[in-house]
Amino acid sequence: MTTDGERLILASKSVARRAVLANAGVPFTVQVADVDEEALKVPGVDPIALAVELARAKALAVSRHDADAWVLGADQTLAFDGGLVSKAPSLAAARERLAAMRGRAHQLHSGVALARNGQVVWSGVDTAQMRMRDFSDAFLDAYLAAEGEALLACVGSYRLEGLGAQLFEAVDGDYFTVLGLPLWPVLAELRRAGAIVS
Repeated sequence: MTTDGERLILASKSVARRAVLANAGVPFTVQVADVDEEALKVPGVDPIALAVELARAKALAVSRHDADAWVLGADQTLAFDGGLVSKAPSLAAARERLAAMRGRAHQLHSGVALARNGQVVWSGVDTAQMRMRDFSDAFLDAYLAAEGEALLACVGSYRLEGLGAQLFEAVDGDYFTVLGLPLWPVLAELRRAGAIVS
């Protein structure tokens, strides 16, 4: 529950993030932030810092237009083999990426930021270590056929909350972080800020 008169806006188009907040009983509206994410992905950028910077940029972009509301920005980066991985532009690229990651580990960094009155009042990041199993080409092809182009909206070309769970042998980290919203720190900060009932 929000406190009286308080409004929370989620500055993200992610279906998974919306579901996480809604299932936790947090009332919010959605306003997708207009942010040029690619402009922030400069060569050599640290994936952890980038996750936070993207979240801050999204929160600020919306907060500048609705100063009275609390605005929650969130974004996620994937680090693999010493580099930053972006969303796959095609299913063929997604197949290539998943084939490269099978049997190996990668890291998901979920950045969050809370803004009000056009200023970030809090930000943070949480990381999950992901280890894929050595799945077969047959499984990979079946997985891509079943999930389709929805995977192109996911940074790792998988959704852990669905069939993508079968790609993994181990996950070290918080489930909500994998979904793109580290829920426990977010709820704690919303309560501290007075945005939701404590």
